[in-house]
Amino acid sequence: MAESEEKDNATKSRIITHLNNDHHDSLVRYLEHYTHLSPLRANSAYLTTLDLSSLTLTSGSGSSKKTHHIPLTPPMASYAETRARVVAMDREARLALNRSEITVKEFLPPTGVYGVLFAIITVVFLAYSQRWWFAPGQLVEQLLGPGFARFSYVMQPWVLGVMLFMHTTEMLYFVQYKLIRHSVNPGSRLFWLWTGTTFVEGAGAFWRFNGLVRGKEEARAKKGH
Repeated sequence: MAESEEKDNATKSRIITHLNNDHHDSLVRYLEHYTHLSPLRANSAYLTTLDLSSLTLTSGSGSSKKTHHIPLTPPMASYAETRARVVAMDREARLALNRSEITVKEFLPPTGVYGVLFAIITVVFLAYSQRWWFAPGQLVEQLLGPGFARFSYVMQPWVLGVMLFMHTTEMLYFVQYKLIRHSVNPGSRLFWLWTGTTFVEGAGAFWRFNGLVRGKEEARAKKGH
């Protein structure tokens, strides 16, 4: 009996370590789906223990730390069932949350052509952020002539407004239908790296992100054969 209990404890320890280290995104989805936490609050998900009838996770830290018990229905007959059960739970959570089977955990910075486009758009944003730069006698008139300066002075509010509207719209779409869809949590640094670059460059970030997802899908398909 003692030997069996010791074996079960060792098995549980391996499972807990594996899920916390390699499947944190699944634990986050468990809290989102089964306990209805927001993605931001669920991002600190940590599996503390499990038994044949439930998983126990925590979220938050310090005074805001909370414990969550997720029942396993029906209970498992042995810990050998754990892998199949947690995979099934994650599949259910993904479907309910409308999440893709592909989780993105990488950030691809704008390099090469993307880097050039990023730099150009950044310069345009900065240049048109201040109208006085185009006023008579200012730097733009001295460098590029009065004609361009006058035109830009008139157009500056429109150029800046249109750019802000378009890039904000693209960013919000990207957050909802790319980042959240692929389980990139708003509480993560990764989320803000993608969000920030998308706000600046727009389409370039979409192309890189879509290429990353496509590569993961192809790798997943090959692994499945």
